[in-house]
Amino acid sequence: MEKMYDYIVIGGGIVGVSTAWQLQSRYPEKTILLIEKESGFSHHQTGHNSGVIHAGVYYAPGSLKAEFCKAGVAATTEFCAKHDIPVENCGKLLVATSEQEVERMQALYERCHQNGLDVELIDQAELKRREPNIVGLGAIAVSTTSIVNYRQVTEKMAQEFVAAGGEVQLNTQVTGLVETPEQITVQGECQQHSVDFHGQFLVACSGLMADRLTRMLGLETDFQIVPYRGEYYRLPEKYNNIVNHLIYPIPDPDLPFLGVHLTRMIDGSVTVGPNAVQGWKREGYGKINFNLRDVLDMVSFSGFWKVSAKHLKTGLIETKNSWWKPGYLKLVNKYCPQITVEDLQPYPAGIRAQAVLKDGTLVHDFLFAESERSLHVCNAPSPAATSAIPIGGYICDKIATKQGLGNPQQDSNEPISEVA
Repeated sequence: MEKMYDYIVIGGGIVGVSTAWQLQSRYPEKTILLIEKESGFSHHQTGHNSGVIHAGVYYAPGSLKAEFCKAGVAATTEFCAKHDIPVENCGKLLVATSEQEVERMQALYERCHQNGLDVELIDQAELKRREPNIVGLGAIAVSTTSIVNYRQVTEKMAQEFVAAGGEVQLNTQVTGLVETPEQITVQGECQQHSVDFHGQFLVACSGLMADRLTRMLGLETDFQIVPYRGEYYRLPEKYNNIVNHLIYPIPDPDLPFLGVHLTRMIDGSVTVGPNAVQGWKREGYGKINFNLRDVLDMVSFSGFWKVSAKHLKTGLIETKNSWWKPGYLKLVNKYCPQITVEDLQPYPAGIRAQAVLKDGTLVHDFLFAESERSLHVCNAPSPAATSAIPIGGYICDKIATKQGLGNPQQDSNEPISEVA
């Protein structure tokens, strides 16, 4: 007789693993299966980011982003302390290098206060004192920003999930979903063999493939995932102490990307990036990437053309700088002039799974879709890694409400009341 799971979670990134772990912690008597197509966890967005525990500077007050991020800082830091995962609280400076950026900085400073963050506005002299190698007209100092290795965090969550009784199915590609009034079936392929898994409820945290899983169930949605590549460089070892904090530019409020920044990594190195260029392959981490199915999906989606037209100038500049290092370097030199083209050494790129609506609107906040027996995380934008624990708790709450369940085993690490 085939096994029937209470819950099946698809996705081995940090959001999927966090959700599975928290479900198993709350309901230890339930059978829960986590399915991942790769040979391990955090192979995609989770494992290709800057490793920053974000404070929540940029996000609209009252939005899920803002609430999740603030709760996520505390929850992630506590989780890492409990499991001896290294975290460095280096802080962040958002540096203004022009009068226009000074105006934006003032507005961003006000938003920080609306979000209840501990920030400080510093002038040019204080900026130079704190960061001798950085130039600017002033900065916002954010003390609650830290760095961590999110792969390590995800691995530990997966271990906690299994220790609590959860099951993991790696190397399994989902090929179909079938929902009936009695159950939901995940059809997959594992080592060239077809496999079926049956459950009472499905949670899909599939990142770059989120829209494809909703389509497998025939859910009516208004979005598609459009991939954007974030390209990084690593600085030579001699620059490991070039900055004392993370150094970010003041972002353009019309764009969802934060701009090229200097990031101190938890291994002691310093990276530059990321930019934001159009991706032509959803999981394309090399310099030249193209996948016919991914491209056909994009060009047949009206939202892709609308968002591309809206940001055409920015997109062309980003593409040019992707191929022409001096252009990329200018984005860094405006606040750190001593770095040269020769200092930009290769480093793996990342891919942002950006949900775009049919009218060309970029989805800036979290987006969910659901059926009777499923819940889909359609958009989990940055800072999803920072916010993974409260996001997982929020999903658990939504499931509990949907199924009329209580939360008898809610873990003290989960700041559910802060975000639900």
